[in-house]
Amino acid sequence: MNNSASATSVLQTNSAESQSRAAVLQAKDLHKTYRDGESFVEVLKGVNLSIEAGEMVAIIGASGSGKSTLLHVLGGLDSADAGEALVLGENIHKLSVQKQGEVRNKSLGFVYQFHHLLAEFSALENVAMPLIIRGEAPEKAYAEAESMIAKVGLSNRLSHHPSALSGGERQRIALARAMVTKPACILADEPTGNLDMVTANKVNELMFELNQSEGTAFLLVSHDLKLAHLMQKTYQMVDGVLELTKV
Repeated sequence: MNNSASATSVLQTNSAESQSRAAVLQAKDLHKTYRDGESFVEVLKGVNLSIEAGEMVAIIGASGSGKSTLLHVLGGLDSADAGEALVLGENIHKLSVQKQGEVRNKSLGFVYQFHHLLAEFSALENVAMPLIIRGEAPEKAYAEAESMIAKVGLSNRLSHHPSALSGGERQRIALARAMVTKPACILADEPTGNLDMVTANKVNELMFELNQSEGTAFLLVSHDLKLAHLMQKTYQMVDGVLELTKV
């Protein structure tokens, strides 16, 4: 091998290692099948995906195509029949239930179509909850929660319970709760699906702002093609197969 070829090989190796180190979330040949009565439905058919640090990625596709299942498997909320789901290089499905919970608390954030805020707690208490569960001192947890709520523009709603918040405000608090642990990646499943267009656009803008200010990657499942077009990468899920449509 000549010097030029050798140098090229080294550069390619270093580049591959750098890309691997930069990946915060990966799917490697993921398969998932559900039983439906007497039949079986293959929902994920060898899905491969890599989300790099700070990347904004969308997954679009018809209802029932496997988008939400993929998010659940990547986050360790559902099992895989085969393949790997790597969070910061660690296969979450090889960990104990306790360790999976710790990885989710430390490295991942979740936002859903429904906010899933706890009705009996204030906005501040809801956002601080992941930190308190982690074992942070309450004073520190509430201080960090208050800071994150300020970043979503709701400092005047700290003491409000979910029932006193508008739909858009609830989703912003849910986003603050997901972000408060400073995760490597947010998994968002139709986070604006229950909102009107104007409110949805404001929440979408907020996600982009937090991505820029916090450096958090986002993997977003959405039916909003306009939003997907704004992402750095867009994949389409078709019958359990993930296809890259935009880079």
